[in-house]
Amino acid sequence: MGRPILLAVALAALALAGPASAAEYTVPWDASGVAAQQGQDPNSPPAGSNDYGCTPSAKHPHPVVLVHGLAANRTVNFPTMSPFLANRGYCVFAITYGTMENSDFGVYQPGGLTRMQESARELKRFVARVLDRTGARKVDIVGHSEGSLMPNYYVRFLGGDRYVDDYVGVTPLWDGTDLAGLGTISQIGQTLGITEIAIDTLAPVWESGPQFLSGSKFMTKMNSGGGPAHPRVDYTMIMTKNDELVSPWQSGYMDGANNLVVQDQCILDQSEHLSIIYDPITATDIWNALEPPSRQHEVPCVPVLPGLGAVGYTGN
Repeated sequence: MGRPILLAVALAALALAGPASAAEYTVPWDASGVAAQQGQDPNSPPAGSNDYGCTPSAKHPHPVVLVHGLAANRTVNFPTMSPFLANRGYCVFAITYGTMENSDFGVYQPGGLTRMQESARELKRFVARVLDRTGARKVDIVGHSEGSLMPNYYVRFLGGDRYVDDYVGVTPLWDGTDLAGLGTISQIGQTLGITEIAIDTLAPVWESGPQFLSGSKFMTKMNSGGGPAHPRVDYTMIMTKNDELVSPWQSGYMDGANNLVVQDQCILDQSEHLSIIYDPITATDIWNALEPPSRQHEVPCVPVLPGLGAVGYTGN
């Protein structure tokens, strides 16, 4: 076989093989991943995220924006979900939002502390930058805790419905939380005229706190107009019956969404509000939510421990 023919065969083989596969990242399935990344590089983007040279593929045309929870940041919230999604060919971007100057501890910067309306505007600017740099028309949102709630303010009230395709919330709270009866106490306090005083007292360090409570002005607005779901957006909500911060945990149900409970899928899954975000069941639910119905993946059933995650699980 002559050299020109050999060259043609080689080029054809390369064309059939397609582009070289992306680097595969290690996926930690327990809380050790949090300590490792935060300790090495505080507030850094989690592995697999914030590559502004990433070009969305035809298979995955929408970049995924990861939105952390209250008092967390992008580093500690997504050491699992970011590399998991990047390994599957998604362009992944992670934001730290809602920081306050008086809460920066040097080695750790908590976010989600400012009023959620302000955080939603930060998210709007971040999404615009992601779309501009990647050339995509829309993004998908994956949020945990506050990150499951706040982005919907952007969707409903700041024009985000034009730029968000899939919206996945983990440990959401569409009816707010009545943790330790605080929501009820707040509503009683409103009739006595003392709730606003308490809110003003908290504001210098934690503006978003009162907004989470059942019956707050923020939650009332979020549920106005027939409920929180926007008809242009596809929603998936992922909950745990062991949620110690969203009370009752059923507050996570959203009319019009695909509502999933991890314990209904795997009796071995005993994750709670925090460890659910290091959970292989959660990860696969998120993956399925971002994929079309024709490309669904089997959800694994593995032990997931409260506060720790799926210790010993090695899937990537």
